[in-house]
Amino acid sequence: MIDIKFLRENPDKVKENIKKKFQEHKLELVDKVIEIDAKSRAVKQQADELRSNRNKVSKQIGALMAQGKKDEGMALKEEVTRQAQQLAELEEKEAKLSSEVTEIMMQIPQIIDPSVPIGKDDSQNVEIEKFGDPAVPNFEVPYHTDIMEKLNGIDLDSARKVAGNGFYYLMGDIARLHSAVISYARDFMIDRGFTYCVPPFMIRSNVVTGVMSFAEMDSMMYKIEGEDLYLIGTSEHSMIGKFIDTINKEEALPYTLTSYSPCFRKEKGAHGIEERGVYRIHQFEKQEMIVVCKPDESKMWFDKLWQNTVDLFRSLDIPVRTLECCSGDLADLKVRSLDVEAWSPRQKKYFEVGSCSNLGDAQARRLKIRVSGEGGKKYFAHTLNNTVVAPPRMLIAFLENNLNEDGSVRVPQALRPYMGGKEIIK
Repeated sequence: MIDIKFLRENPDKVKENIKKKFQEHKLELVDKVIEIDAKSRAVKQQADELRSNRNKVSKQIGALMAQGKKDEGMALKEEVTRQAQQLAELEEKEAKLSSEVTEIMMQIPQIIDPSVPIGKDDSQNVEIEKFGDPAVPNFEVPYHTDIMEKLNGIDLDSARKVAGNGFYYLMGDIARLHSAVISYARDFMIDRGFTYCVPPFMIRSNVVTGVMSFAEMDSMMYKIEGEDLYLIGTSEHSMIGKFIDTINKEEALPYTLTSYSPCFRKEKGAHGIEERGVYRIHQFEKQEMIVVCKPDESKMWFDKLWQNTVDLFRSLDIPVRTLECCSGDLADLKVRSLDVEAWSPRQKKYFEVGSCSNLGDAQARRLKIRVSGEGGKKYFAHTLNNTVVAPPRMLIAFLENNLNEDGSVRVPQALRPYMGGKEIIK
């Protein structure tokens, strides 16, 4: 969420940023929020003046009563009562206007980083770098669920009967591989200095609105009926929420955490749920990483975070590339985002397996995550997040890139300790 003071002083910059994100329908919100904010501040000033006057009058009442001037004192008491009623009305009006300002401000996108390429949607994202040599074997690579089924590793039909489309039973060595990847990713991040955490898998509505835009919330989150709780779509939401309404010592930063969780998503919208595959599903598990840091360190941490994902995939012999997300593909809270895509020998193209995001102070401002700096000066922290690994999507890349012609699957050296020493799945 943008600082309201910045918006007041730079409305044209905010409007230009909205245009860069191809959200022209939001341009009117800038003028609207400026108008409501002006009314809110005027009402606040009236209320403050009334409070000040009431305090003066209250002191006068005490003095008059002490002097035996009861009638004059009672007259002033009646005036204080009237002012109290007036103040209550002003406070109610102020709260209403302030709420309207906040609601509108939460719809205005964050100012994007100058390095972000301008483009309307993900088709205009820009390739940055490739890591590893993408290869296509001299035999046909089956669809990923066909590979799993031949290894008795997945049961979609039973899952469909139990829960509907978008769910699966992983079985045998494929289920074990899934857990091995998660465990390996956990240890990989611990070795890089991150603190391991298992967070709550449900969060309250104030945390949801603190970490994501309304559009994301509507398309992703499952609400628990009768409770002020939502199932998390990613552990990043719960992990950032850990710092809600805190004042953190500058010398304690950065906080670097890696977390495991199941994730639940509606996947509402254009993409939809695959009936046969496990690329886009309602339930999956993920290892995530988050950073809470000083503003001047967030660009450095952004590069460190996506590099962690690249290094992990390369350690499993999977070629990857990085894509800089264009302005139109950025969620409203993001300053900058970079996708990591894995090579698919079957499709002969790359597909997304992770996303690294710098959210600047957007989440911190909404959740009141502050830092106490030099001289006690307080400012908002910056927050970042990145996918370490998210099976079963990652399993698609793993199986395709490690498939043998006879249908067996190689287990890379790094994963063998987590697979009981297995070198081949067959």
